[in-house]
Amino acid sequence: MPTTDLLHLGLATALGLLVGLQREWADQHPAGRTFTLLTMFGALCGLLAKTMGGMVVLGGFVSLAALTVAIRSGSAERVGFTSLVAGLVMFCVGLLCTSGHAGSAVVMTGIVALLLHWKKPLKRLIEATSQADVQGVVQLVLVGMVILPVLPNVPMGPYGVLNPFHVWLMVVLIVGISLAAWLAQRLFGRRSGTVVAGILGGLISSTATTIAVSRQCRKTADRRAAGVIVLLASTVVFARVLFEVALVARGTLPDIGPPLFALLGWMGLLAIIALVLLCRHKPSTDLSHAPSSIRGAVVFGLLYAGVLLAVAAGREYLGDSGLYAVAALSGLTDMDAITLATSQMVDQGDLPAAAGGRLILTGAISNIMFKTILAGCLGGRRLLTLLLPFMLAGIAGGAALIIWWPAW
Repeated sequence: MPTTDLLHLGLATALGLLVGLQREWADQHPAGRTFTLLTMFGALCGLLAKTMGGMVVLGGFVSLAALTVAIRSGSAERVGFTSLVAGLVMFCVGLLCTSGHAGSAVVMTGIVALLLHWKKPLKRLIEATSQADVQGVVQLVLVGMVILPVLPNVPMGPYGVLNPFHVWLMVVLIVGISLAAWLAQRLFGRRSGTVVAGILGGLISSTATTIAVSRQCRKTADRRAAGVIVLLASTVVFARVLFEVALVARGTLPDIGPPLFALLGWMGLLAIIALVLLCRHKPSTDLSHAPSSIRGAVVFGLLYAGVLLAVAAGREYLGDSGLYAVAALSGLTDMDAITLATSQMVDQGDLPAAAGGRLILTGAISNIMFKTILAGCLGGRRLLTLLLPFMLAGIAGGAALIIWWPAW
């Protein structure tokens, strides 16, 4: 099965869902699934036309015209429009199975089944989505679909480390992770407890989560839930970091991954202890976050480019020791930039694996320290007192890995 075909089908599905959600929010009509299925139907016709001729596309238009006439005339009152479109899609899926595209047929069947089954979750997503959220999602789509293709894919700038296409590709990666976590939060986060709130908050932005729950803690005095959520979000960051390394520099994972796994396990143990000792109930405050705006994407792109330049300059003028100051500073507010920059440099052979792993752990320690300070400043002394032992233990674990990790 050609990978290109699957990418085209996935893109068609995503575009259909995007337009459908926007129209459903704007017009309050159940168009999300219908637009998605229509787009999928068009993609399937186009795919089939490659092997069966252009008459397939013509047949698709004729089918849609007949369907529209039937609905407008009232002859299909007892059959929902979604069901009719789903039937057309499955008709094409059947054709796919007999035209050498069995893999694509399986994928499309699974998507159709999920769309038809997820009627209520999609409805909840629309009800929970505001105009600002829709605007944010559209902006984030522009980040990947409009800006990325027009950027030059050549090294530029000092030290030859700035490739505009690669820099923005990292922005698209981070935006995609945050957007996926935001969608999950909209579907499940508001009905779930502290654990899911902390996990989703860490996937979207652990720093933003820390700021939000700390401020709310000062207002509601729900310091136990707030402390656990901050600790969980700070833990999930390392799972996100490992995922990013696996995506952009898989070859470095055997060298960089094990100490990060160890720190993830240590922080996870601390989070479990905090959850058992401090909090077993749902948070009393709304912890939802909107997806980052296009301004946030631009800021991350500039930060990532700045880290690339700083790492290259620091190594040339200060040696490997100067890189730790860069890692500590960049890790204060964001772990993604130093992780992506370091793992790519290790993958390209510009930095030893041991040094790269230590840099990421240095950024991690800096990030934990910064969030501890934020929690104390915004949430008050009681939150800081509750959170401090666990965060200090996490910092100590990271420092121990930097100093005594056997492979280094």
